[in-house]
Amino acid sequence: MDNDFTPELNFPCEYPIKVIGQDAEDFFDFVVELVSRHAPEVMPHEFSVNRSSGGKYTSVSVTIIAESREQVSALYKEMGEHKRIKVAF
Repeated sequence: MDNDFTPELNFPCEYPIKVIGQDAEDFFDFVVELVSRHAPEVMPHEFSVNRSSGGKYTSVSVTIIAESREQVSALYKEMGEHKRIKVAF
């Protein structure tokens, strides 16, 4: 999930994350658990969830306080390894 253009970030900083996957009853909890491994200070009530109009997909969003580029890279690496996640940005 690397881009040719990587914006310069000054850490620590607020870093928004959005994860999209197929709608499933446990998808929200799955994303909360995954993100929390990399940003343990984020609380479940800080996440928001939206379902697509057709009901096929769910998106989960949160803004974390990113401490380093390595932290963000590790989070995206793990998200990229899960087949349940269709898109993460």
